[in-house]
Amino acid sequence: MIIVSFVKPSFFLLAFLLIIFGGWIGLTYLVRGEYYREKAKDYVAAAHAMGASDFSIMFKHVLPNSLTPIITRMPFMMVGNITALVGLDFLGFGLRPPTPSWGELINQGLSEDISYWWLILSPLFMMLFTLNTITFIGEGVRQAFDPRDYTRLQ
Repeated sequence: MIIVSFVKPSFFLLAFLLIIFGGWIGLTYLVRGEYYREKAKDYVAAAHAMGASDFSIMFKHVLPNSLTPIITRMPFMMVGNITALVGLDFLGFGLRPPTPSWGELINQGLSEDISYWWLILSPLFMMLFTLNTITFIGEGVRQAFDPRDYTRLQ
């Protein structure tokens, strides 16, 4: 909110600030933990014993097995960022009023008489639809990249 008072906010600036100040730290810890967990497994030791290079082990063995938790978390991070942008717009710290946004529409619906209920429900319904769609698409991508579903050992 302090940075927005100094600079003219735009969608890309707000999204960039949300990612820089809060989005990457937890993901970095998750990636690091997944790599350490996969590094300790037997198939990595077997690949190393067979003479595979570290680069090959990292990208052919460890990366596909550690992507599933990362891909699972990404849609929820996107949902959180969209909700934060809508919340900033609703509070007046987001995009400027000529730019249409869901938070601005909800704010207009609440600032006027409550007889303009469609200004409140339509952005909320579209948020619900969009956030659910992102979650379901993320679940489909996670299932497509899950190495446990497509193994030859079943």
